This record gives sequence, C-alpha cells and structure tokens, in this order.
Amino acid sequence: MAAKGGETGMMRQHTEVKAKYPDAILLFRVGDFYETFGADAIVTSEILGITLTKRANGAASHVELAGFPHHALDTYLPKLVRAGKRVAICDQLEDPKLTNKIVKRGVTELVTPGVNINGNVLNHKENNFLAAVHFNKNLCGVAFLDISTGEFMTAEGDANYVEALLTNFAPKEVLIDRSKRKTFTTAFGSKWLTFEMEDWVFTETNANERLLMQFETANLKGFGVHNLTNGVVASGAILCYLDSTKHTQIGHIKALSRIEGDRFMHLDGFTIRSLELLTSMSEGGKAVIDVLDRTITPMGGRMMRRWLTFPLKDVKQIENRLAAVDYFFQDLTLKGVLEKQLSVIGDLERVISRVAVGRVNPREVAQLKTALQAIEPIKQGCEASSDAGLKRLGEQLNLCTGIPAIFAT
Repeated sequence: MAAKGGETGMMRQHTEVKAKYPDAILLFRVGDFYETFGADAIVTSEILGITLTKRANGAASHVELAGFPHHALDTYLPKLVRAGKRVAICDQLEDPKLTNKIVKRGVTELVTPGVNINGNVLNHKENNFLAAVHFNKNLCGVAFLDISTGEFMTAEGDANYVEALLTNFAPKEVLIDRSKRKTFTTAFGSKWLTFEMEDWVFTETNANERLLMQFETANLKGFGVHNLTNGVVASGAILCYLDSTKHTQIGHIKALSRIEGDRFMHLDGFTIRSLELLTSMSEGGKAVIDVLDRTITPMGGRMMRRWLTFPLKDVKQIENRLAAVDYFFQDLTLKGVLEKQLSVIGDLERVISRVAVGRVNPREVAQLKTALQAIEPIKQGCEASSDAGLKRLGEQLNLCTGIPAIFAT
C-alpha cells in the first residue's frame, strides 16, 4: 500500500540506497526476490530477457519493475556482469519476522566486471583482471589485479608500452582519474570499459599509505617496486577501488610484483590479432591457443595464455622450459602421475582466494581437501626427477600439513 506523500517506506529506502550507487544496477532484496526499479528495471529486463512490469508509486505515478527469485542470483548475475554492468547487491540485514518496521537493508557486495569472485561469471582458463592507469607527464603507471587469484602486478613506461600491457592482460575494467578521461581516450582509444575515480585516489601519498596498510610493511622495497612511482600510484588506486566496492576481505593479496618488461618480447594488439594467438580471424577457425592448450587445470590454462602473449627473450629460460617438456617424453611414469593428480586438483588458486574472502562453499572445501592430498605425489615425483627445474619446483611445493588435520577433526 502506498504511503502518504507518494513513495512507500520501502521505496524511500530503495531511493536512498540507489543514491549511493548511481552507476550500478541495484538488486534490491524484497522477500524471496531481487527486484530492480525504474531505469535499472528497464536495462535488467532487456539484458536478462525477463518481464518488465509496473507498480504504483503513489497516487499519480508508477515505476517500472523487473525481478527474479533470490535463489537464481547465480544464474542472472553473470549475465549482467558480462554485459559490462556494475551490480550492487542489496540484502535484508535482519529477519522480517522480528521487526514491525521496514526491514533494514544494505549493499553487501558491489560486483563489477573487473572485481568478481563468482565462479559462474569467471572464465576458468582466463584471468579476470582489474587495471588502473596513472598518467604523469611522459610516463604512465599501470597495475593489474585478479582478485579471484590474488595476482597483483605493476609497471610503468610510455603510452606504447602500457598499451601493449593492456592488450596482453586484457583487463575487464580499467580505473582512471576522472580528470584524465580525454588523455586516456587519446592514448588508448575507447575500447576499454573504464570507471572514473576522484583525483585524490591517484596520488603518491594515498597509494603508499594504502599499500603499506595492505602488506603491513614499513616500505615497498621488498617487492622491488619502490622506484616505480607511477606504477605504485596505479596499484594504490586499485586497492582504494576494492574498499569502495566493499571487498575488504583481501588478505590473500600479499604482494605486489614488478612486471619485468625486459624479460619478454613486447607484442602489440595488431601482432596478437594478426598471428591469431588468442582468437581466429576466420569464422569457425582455431587460434594458436586452441591448438596448444592441452592443460589439465584452469591454472595451467591461464598460465598458457600468459606465456603465449609474453614470449621469453632469455635463451636460458627458454631452454629450461624445453628441457622440462623433453623430460616428460623420457619419463612417462612421472608424466602419468602428474596427469592423474592434476586432473583432480581443480581450480586450487581460486578456491584458496574464495576461502580468503569468506565466500567458500562446502563443495569447494571438499575440493580443497582433494587438491591438497593430490599435491604430495606431485611433490615426491618432481623431487625425484633428474631435471633441475622440476626438482626445484618439487622443493617449492608446500604440502600445508596442518590443514588436513583440520579436515580430520
């Protein structure tokens, strides 16, 4: 029933929450449904193909309405995010049965194309990077974060170098200084999905404070990025964005690594497209990645894409990789052991990240147990091999012996 003066109490509540997230589609929990209203409802109905209706909003007006059952969130949320939409999930914060007033509601998560840990949205064999770009005279700083894996990297250079990195990492969303919109478009075009932030976010002081708070260190020297001033600014902007999107459980982001550009051959977007490394230019054709990728795990698939777009230049490192491949042709027993064990590990990298952010479910906990049990034969096999690289890899594997004890209790 409409309240006096127009909107109901619930609609006033919706208006107040929506005002805090004007750039996002607001999924507003009403009983057993997530509802969208007004312009959000129109866009949502078009993307999801659901019915658009209208409801009274006072005596002389109406508002568009589109919704779906709350248990179908994992079905509909991916479609909205893949359409490039930011989605604010507004949940009921108290039991409706325990109050006679309007149920308290609040945004519990802001999902964006670049900040997402939902397994139904993510492509298992691709990273889901969020990027930030900072402009400073003739240099650009750039940072990349995949919150679903914890990978956090930075670099700086001229616009051509940063453009090559953007092309290779293919971020789903790019953060920029609101005042540098024109500069960004001139340098990199309009093909990127961007989000504008206030200029104070892109300051050295803010970036250092936020990064040191995250890593709980006195400085950034231990990460080898302390002299990348512009890259550090871009990295700090990413963490500020996580704060604003209510992604605060990010303890799995433990380090910021430097992208060592001199180690790799720089491939620009034109080269990657022309060589059809990731996509084919022919309808129904196969890209190079489709031919080469026979990886067993999602982690391996993501690494394969990275290796393909960042070819090594150092001959010794190339030879080490080739030696490991050759070794598996000689030792078929070890090859069989690794194939068997890797096939049951699943996406260990992303499961661990979901544990860190408090979003792991029982099925994933069981998968974590299986994965940890599978690591021991891998470690033993690699340590026993005569290949120096595989032996070193085996020594680095941590069996996390304390965790199985937890599962056993």
